[in-house]
Amino acid sequence: MKKIYIASEMIRLLPFVLFLFLIGCSEPKDDSLIDDFGENEVENAIQGFEEYSYNESHSSDYIYDQSKLHRFDIYITDKNLKILNDDPAAERYVNAHLVFDGEVVKDIGLRYKGSIGAWVGCLSGNDWTNPSGYKTCPKLSFKIKINRNLDRKFYGLKKLQFHSQNLDKSKMHERLGYHMFREFGVTASRSNHVVVYINGEFNGVFANTENIDGPFANHNFTSSEGNIYKEVWPINSFGKANSSAYFIDGLKTNEELGDVSKILRFGNQLELSNENSINNIIGTWIDRELFLKTLVVDRRIANDDGFMHWYHDGGNFYSNHNYYWYEYPSEDKIQLIPWDLDNAFENLISDLNPVTPIKDNWNEITNNCNGFPFGALNIKQKSAACDKIIGSFRPLSSTYDSLDLLFKTSLYNMTNINNLIDQWSSQIESAVKQASLKFGDQEPSVEEWKDNMDFLTYSIEQSLN
Repeated sequence: MKKIYIASEMIRLLPFVLFLFLIGCSEPKDDSLIDDFGENEVENAIQGFEEYSYNESHSSDYIYDQSKLHRFDIYITDKNLKILNDDPAAERYVNAHLVFDGEVVKDIGLRYKGSIGAWVGCLSGNDWTNPSGYKTCPKLSFKIKINRNLDRKFYGLKKLQFHSQNLDKSKMHERLGYHMFREFGVTASRSNHVVVYINGEFNGVFANTENIDGPFANHNFTSSEGNIYKEVWPINSFGKANSSAYFIDGLKTNEELGDVSKILRFGNQLELSNENSINNIIGTWIDRELFLKTLVVDRRIANDDGFMHWYHDGGNFYSNHNYYWYEYPSEDKIQLIPWDLDNAFENLISDLNPVTPIKDNWNEITNNCNGFPFGALNIKQKSAACDKIIGSFRPLSSTYDSLDLLFKTSLYNMTNINNLIDQWSSQIESAVKQASLKFGDQEPSVEEWKDNMDFLTYSIEQSLN
């Protein structure tokens, strides 16, 4: 039975190998969920709802409450919906309205979102490495910008993100992965499931995953005014400090100030460091135990498309992605924040995802820190331990092992995992069935969904043996 699951997962990921030639031949679908839904129809639809009060006492904890399956309604004209559906990869914001718990947030910004993997099988273009074309899936990931036109917050949040989970038929990867990070004391996004309706029509089950921005910093850090950077590493794969422009481009908060002097100084210190000084430098800037905990969870859930995967960039350069840094404003300290866990758990027991597999354990080095091809597609990568930051933790392998044992004993055990998945699957089962009935084989049947959850728990159990 488990071999059948593995085979089905390989079939699911064939678009990576076949470059989606067949997808490019598909016909555009009629994505207007209500005919002739214009400005008047939208205004009529939201008239019955009170306008959201923007009450500062409203807590984001309610939005990410693990015990609830929230419903979000989006009202949008057919014209704006067509703009989105004709070119999702443009990630262009259009105007829409959001209804939640009987209240309406007017004039939000709405767009589709995604990295390369999020578009796989869902756009009409032939080349999955360069996403393009019109929408071909029933649903895509959304980003909602509450403060597009006004400086305002919704339950303390400026943005909402609803992730489609189109490549995760278990619909559990994101929620379980982020939960494991957070429960082990690693700062990470909150995530739960929600259902989304567009113009009154059911659109599916989504992962409601917290955006990493100013409100995220306010919720997670006492000193919350520091810079947040997306996907910028303090040094490049040659150990050289990156430029100011590189860090400025990665800023996600305090962009108007553009002060990146602190992380630039850290990069310069790393560039000049040697075996004798590196440990003192890292110990000053990074909480060692917290970083090791991040490594423990990252490796246990096989987050192979995250900061530990150093992809070939061309020439002799390699880089990683899917992470953020938080820079403390009042001290020389930065903290890594994991991100984008939709591919987590896939390579726990075999390389089911041919694009993302990592060859080495976190502290191993292959090919004397030169790049090497690996995986079914022979994509070049470089050992993460060759990086000065990650490599500086190699002498702490025994501490890592102790933390790993603690993680398995307290959280990452089958009793806890089965309990969590049982609770969460009970929340969404009727919505999964509704999606299957509405969209046919474009969404997993309840049986297929359960099979994929079974395979997820089986993979975790086998990885623990």
